[in-house]
Amino acid sequence: MNREPSRGGMRNMTEGSPAGHIFYFALPLLAGSFLQQLYNMVDSWVVGQYVGDGALAAVGVGFPVIFMFTSLFMGLSNGGTVVIAQFYGAGRMDRVRDAVDTIYTAFVFSAVPITALAVALVRPILLLMRMEESAYHEAWLYLIVVCAGLIGTIGYNLNAGILGGLGNSRTTLLFLAIAAGMNIFLDLLLVLACGMGVLGVALGTVISQAFSWLFGLTYINRKYPDIAIRPFCRRFDRHLFRQIMGIGLPAGIQMSLVAIGAMAVMSKINSYGKEFTAAYNVGSKLDQLAFLPVQSLSNAVTAFVGQNIGAKRLDRARRGIRVTVAASVVWSAVMLVLIPLGPALVGCFSDTPAVIQAGAVYLRCIMPFYVLFSVMFCLNNAMRGAGDSLFPMLDVIFSLILVRVPAVYWFAGRYGPDYMYYGVGVGWIVGFTLSVAYYLSGRWKRKGSLAEENQ
Repeated sequence: MNREPSRGGMRNMTEGSPAGHIFYFALPLLAGSFLQQLYNMVDSWVVGQYVGDGALAAVGVGFPVIFMFTSLFMGLSNGGTVVIAQFYGAGRMDRVRDAVDTIYTAFVFSAVPITALAVALVRPILLLMRMEESAYHEAWLYLIVVCAGLIGTIGYNLNAGILGGLGNSRTTLLFLAIAAGMNIFLDLLLVLACGMGVLGVALGTVISQAFSWLFGLTYINRKYPDIAIRPFCRRFDRHLFRQIMGIGLPAGIQMSLVAIGAMAVMSKINSYGKEFTAAYNVGSKLDQLAFLPVQSLSNAVTAFVGQNIGAKRLDRARRGIRVTVAASVVWSAVMLVLIPLGPALVGCFSDTPAVIQAGAVYLRCIMPFYVLFSVMFCLNNAMRGAGDSLFPMLDVIFSLILVRVPAVYWFAGRYGPDYMYYGVGVGWIVGFTLSVAYYLSGRWKRKGSLAEENQ
């Protein structure tokens, strides 16, 4: 079944300039990611300035926990992006329709059990993370509320994954803009006007994400009736689901284990007190802000490679990968400016000297290694777009968990907390080396087009 080069926001990336397609796709993702990071930073700024360092620490602890529970569905979303991109690149819109129905059927039947499990595990996880007693209650309250509302976050990511496979990142930006605007408004209303503290921040996050997801459903169904989302249609293609999970499950497991590794690192950070936890929250928000362009480019190259593999255009796929890696390296080099600006930037969130100092140390240790992590991230996403999801998973598990976590503990024990973040850099060096070696070996090209398996 043929499809036109660009229709209704869908973008055919198998012809024309690879760089043009990648940047065109990445820019809306980047704008959306900045909006998402903006309202995450507003959460931290509001609680840091108007509630206290304990609340700031609580919000920071919440991120890896929430990420762990949403990771499997993000894996489903990533797998959907690759499969849809390859079918779209091959002109198989009938199979795109089947993939959308299969993804949402899986979501409907598993979202509630995952949510219940997340709520039940909040207390044990906080105990394992050695959360300081003075911040424990606020962290527990924040996580209970956000975990109870996971369905909105998961639904948004599924919508974004479906549209990403079709080369449409502009609509995802619209969904994020709505969520960001609502979250900032609700933060100011519930925390400053109503005095609800951490509870207000959590409710603002849950409500804004749920509204963005539901708005996305309505918008997609009206704007793109040929891929209309029918959550309760119960159309489920087992073979197609196996293909989606063959790519998405390793990605989901990878992200879940990375979140567990991050919690293990945070457990060590928490042992030094709430000032270090608060500083880590602020520092990680700033370095994530620096990472957003790389993340957007990597998501773009996943869809680009997927469509071109589906169209049997390996030469274009490789050209797109080279463009993405080069742009990411340049951006990472520019972001070294965060090191001298560190104290002033951290000071925008907290006026506690210990928090400012610890946050500046975090940036000084992390940022010199960011270029290596950027290359690793881009190559792994590109290879995932080609259908090879196993190696990226193994690379991340080995480097970011089996190497990074012990290295953080070793540096902390040997040299003290001001040096523990160099362990993160050690993990990135290992991951960079492995991903470059595997990419150059060419083994990732052996998967071929998934569309050929569904003739």
